[in-house]
Amino acid sequence: MLLASVVVRTRDILQLRFTELFASLPSRTLASISPPSPFRRLAKVAGYAALRLVGNVFQPIRNREELHGKVWLYAVSQNNYEALHFIRAAREDSVLVAGQSKEIGRYNAVVNRLSLRRKLLYYWQFPAVLLGLWHTEGRRAWRFFDLIFNAVGYYEVYVRALRHYRPRAIVFANDHNDDARALLLAARACGVPTAYVQHASVSTNFPPLGFDLNLLEGQDALDKYRQCGPVRGQVALVGMPKADAFLARRNQRPTAQRVGIAINTLDETEAVTAALAYVVPMFPDLTFTFRPHPGDRRDFDFLRQQHPQLLFSDARQQNVFEFLSQQDSLIAADTSTHLEAVLLNVASIYFRFGTHGVADDYYGYVAHGLAERARTLPELGEALRRYQQHKPADLYRRAAYYNATLGTAEEGHSQQRALRRLSQWLDAQSPQQPA
Repeated sequence: MLLASVVVRTRDILQLRFTELFASLPSRTLASISPPSPFRRLAKVAGYAALRLVGNVFQPIRNREELHGKVWLYAVSQNNYEALHFIRAAREDSVLVAGQSKEIGRYNAVVNRLSLRRKLLYYWQFPAVLLGLWHTEGRRAWRFFDLIFNAVGYYEVYVRALRHYRPRAIVFANDHNDDARALLLAARACGVPTAYVQHASVSTNFPPLGFDLNLLEGQDALDKYRQCGPVRGQVALVGMPKADAFLARRNQRPTAQRVGIAINTLDETEAVTAALAYVVPMFPDLTFTFRPHPGDRRDFDFLRQQHPQLLFSDARQQNVFEFLSQQDSLIAADTSTHLEAVLLNVASIYFRFGTHGVADDYYGYVAHGLAERARTLPELGEALRRYQQHKPADLYRRAAYYNATLGTAEEGHSQQRALRRLSQWLDAQSPQQPA
């Protein structure tokens, strides 16, 4: 009975990994998450066990802040940290936390860490969990056995941490990573209130919204989450807190002279190379800036040699809004950077770099008129030529469906709106005593 509940819980934690969408990722992208060869997956498991699990045992945890009784802001990435930091700046009772070895980019040294040393004690469950998921998920359980291995033990370790520290509440900025979902399930079991701050555009492939308080950016997010399943808890549409400081500096240029090209790990290197080879020589008077996703580990130095005039933006060092504030137009495929660009009145062009099988117009930006589609390189050139001649001053109004404060008296004050709603919710909570 105990192992059966562990299997169900692990499936919930890894919910997104067993979807058709995940299975349809380009082979290169999927291989970076879970190698196609079972021997390489086994090697990955061995490396994870040796470097992370055993390594964690000997790695001291010396947190800079007290975690007992605080409001935890749980980050699983650099983007998460940036989405939650405004709460830390406003509330003295809040602390930013992450898993012991979690990669948080340039903020690695400033987040508090939750020990994962005891995770080793729960790996005896792995064979039974793998067998149980084989019965429910079929061959995908074997295909992703390394991800199943990684997920084992998170829940138990986090339950122990919650019982020890007894946080007042936990605020998340991610609802689908395995460690975040494990902490969410642990919080429910321990009676710790949970809140969610949307940090990027969402899709209908996400797990159902499962927090006690959900601070969403706009109607688009709520409509999509309703398609994911029943919405749990209270919902408030608060706009985009991370954009507040930049909305007053909207792009007012009447023409596009600076063009950003933002890519993610789904985009194919060959297609990116071909697009740059097409547009850069065609528009010698435009300044192009290339920006890979912060999680993209490909080496693009060859582009510097091919296009000496091409500028580069390091997403691990430069905030996305800082990058966009230096652009007049954006070229990108499936990334929430389109929304962030339009909010700053940067003309956004949706162009797919390759023919991978992930859903076309994944976030619905083209369907809702936020971004213009260019299906071919000639169409891309035509769009750039048009914006080079004239860029409308009211492009940002297209983002109203995605940002609830746009065009209202609270535009640019989403942080205050979110903080006010969070404070009301926290004040209404009765003292929680984790089980």
